[in-house]
Amino acid sequence: MSEQQLKQHRDAIDRIDIEILHLLNQRAQHAREIGEIKGGGIIYRPEREAQVLRRIKEQNPGPLPGESVARLFREIMSECLALEKPLSIAYLGPEGTFSQLATLKHFGHAARTVACSSIDEAFRLVEARALDYVVAPVENSTEGAVGRTLDLMVSTPLKVCGEVVLRIHHHLLRNSAGTDGIRRVYAHAQALAQCHEWLNKNLPADVERVSVASNAEAARLAAEDGSCAAIAGQAAAERFNLLKLAENIEDEPNNTTRFLVLGHQDVGQTGQDKTSLIVSAPNRPGAVHYLLAPIADNGVSMTKFESRPSRAGLWDYVFFIDVEGHHDDPNVAKALQGLMERTSFVKVLGAYPQAVL
Repeated sequence: MSEQQLKQHRDAIDRIDIEILHLLNQRAQHAREIGEIKGGGIIYRPEREAQVLRRIKEQNPGPLPGESVARLFREIMSECLALEKPLSIAYLGPEGTFSQLATLKHFGHAARTVACSSIDEAFRLVEARALDYVVAPVENSTEGAVGRTLDLMVSTPLKVCGEVVLRIHHHLLRNSAGTDGIRRVYAHAQALAQCHEWLNKNLPADVERVSVASNAEAARLAAEDGSCAAIAGQAAAERFNLLKLAENIEDEPNNTTRFLVLGHQDVGQTGQDKTSLIVSAPNRPGAVHYLLAPIADNGVSMTKFESRPSRAGLWDYVFFIDVEGHHDDPNVAKALQGLMERTSFVKVLGAYPQAVL
C-alpha cells in the first residue's frame, strides 16, 4: 500500500473521530437533560440499558464483534450516567477482586466502586443508602452457590435489579520468577477448589494451601513474602505488581461466576428477563413436588433451584429459585400466585434483565 493510500485512510479516520466526538457529546447532552427532567429521581434504569445493549448487538454490521461494540456502549452509558449522578457501587474487596471486575463490567468505569471487607458490609452500606448498589457473587459454574450471599438475601430489603456473568481466569502469581522455594499458596477457598487438580499436578505436595478472604488479599500477601504464591486474576497481578508463573490454571475451562446487582428499585420488563425468589416447603414427603407444580403448570422455565438451611429450625430449608420471565408477565404472575397458595413463605427477590454481555 502506498503512502498516498495510507494517508487517505488516516484522513478518513480523523474525520470519523471528530464526527464520533460530536455525536458522543450530543448523546451526553440528552442524558444531562433527562437527568434534569427526572429532578432527583432514579437515575439508573437496568431495563433501559439492557434494551440499548441488545439493540446495538442486533444491529451491529461488523467488522467489530457484537460483544466489543456492547462493551464500548456500556462505557458510553456509564459516562453519560455520571453526568446525571455518579453511581456508587459496593463490592467484596480489596481492589483487584473478580467482584470489582464484575462491577466495572456492569456499571462501567465512570461508576465509583467501593471495596468492602465482607459481603455483609457491602449489603449494609447499600441498605443504609450510603451507597447505591451492591454487586455480590451468587454462584460459580464449578463450585456452586456462594452461601453467604444467599443467606443475606433471605432478610435483606434490597431487590435484585441485574445480573453479571463473568468468565473466571486464575493465574499463579509470585513476586519473583520460578516455583522453587514456594512454601504456601494463598487464595479464596473457591479459587483453591477451582484449581485443585492443577495444584496437585504442578506443585509439591508439601506446599501449604491457605484460604483467605479474597484472591486480591492473596495477591497482597504474596507480594510481601517471596516464599508464597497466590491464585488470582489479571487485575490483582497488575495491582500488586506480581509475575504470572502460570496462566489459566482453573480446572474447568469454562469456569464462570454469576453475580447479582442489588438496590432499592423495581425493574420494568424487557422481554428477556429473570425473576428470583425464595420459598419454603414443609418437611414432608412430596412437599417440593407439590410446591413447584404451579411453575410447571404455567409453562414457566426454572433455571435455578438451590436449597439452604433456613436457620429457623433443625432440618428446615428454604429454596432459591430463578425462573425465566418477569414477575409481571401473566404466566409468571400466575405461577407466583400458585406458590403463595401452597406455602407460608414466598419472597420475590426481584425481576431483572438477563445478562447481556
